[in-house]
Amino acid sequence: MNLRRTMEHIREAASQGAQIICLQELFVSRYFCQTEDTEHFHLAEPIPGPTSTALGQLAAALQIVLIVPLFEQRAPGLYHNSAVVFDADGARLGTYRKMHIPDDPGYYEKFYFAPGDLGFRSYPTRYGTIGVLICWDQWFPEAARLTALTGAQILFYPTAIGWHDDEPPDVARAQHNAWETVQRSHAITNGVYVAAVNRVGREGEVRFWGASFVAEPSGQLIAQAPHDDEHLLIVNCDLSAIATMRQHWPFLRDRRIDVYDGLSARFLDHAC
Repeated sequence: MNLRRTMEHIREAASQGAQIICLQELFVSRYFCQTEDTEHFHLAEPIPGPTSTALGQLAAALQIVLIVPLFEQRAPGLYHNSAVVFDADGARLGTYRKMHIPDDPGYYEKFYFAPGDLGFRSYPTRYGTIGVLICWDQWFPEAARLTALTGAQILFYPTAIGWHDDEPPDVARAQHNAWETVQRSHAITNGVYVAAVNRVGREGEVRFWGASFVAEPSGQLIAQAPHDDEHLLIVNCDLSAIATMRQHWPFLRDRRIDVYDGLSARFLDHAC
């Protein structure tokens, strides 16, 4: 049912002029990672597989670029949290595998997914060069930076994140504000657009906070969906703004790549 409804929404978005469409993390089913249960492995499928084939055909029919997050079965017993990118002619441009895998209450992803091994990259499409990262990746500036350095003009973050029932309101607000702030900072420091595409509604003990948004290279929000309702967020992105912003805030020019070796260390303990 999720796939059928999603395809209906894709057609609706395309009819309103959407050219690049991104779906939510693991959109085909409920967010099953709230528990550790081997029965959920039956939800996985290969790439290419039934869902990616159907949506690749839809991308071609509608002449849209489509980002399709999937529970990938790479081999028996080997699974990834992945996203397939289709160009507007239906060609499969590649697959991104989520690099940072969380293991928190209600988000037991390490039980299901191996870390990604395809690296950070961008995908030149008919409508612009895009990068894809998934949910927990959004908290890591290294992931955004490395993807932007491959030429991405828009960073897409298909996401499943929300509030637990027992969280006080002030803690819940702080969590959402942190989530939004860190991604808007990726837009600023890399001079790119950022699009966060989140689930909405209650599943089990998690109420996904929705609030999908698009931020421009200055970090300003140019569109945001509500917390509580499904919403098609269609946004015009002026890609020429990237060059203008990078000229005014030349962070890429002024990076000291000769002194960043420590980033490959887990921790720098100068006392040792």
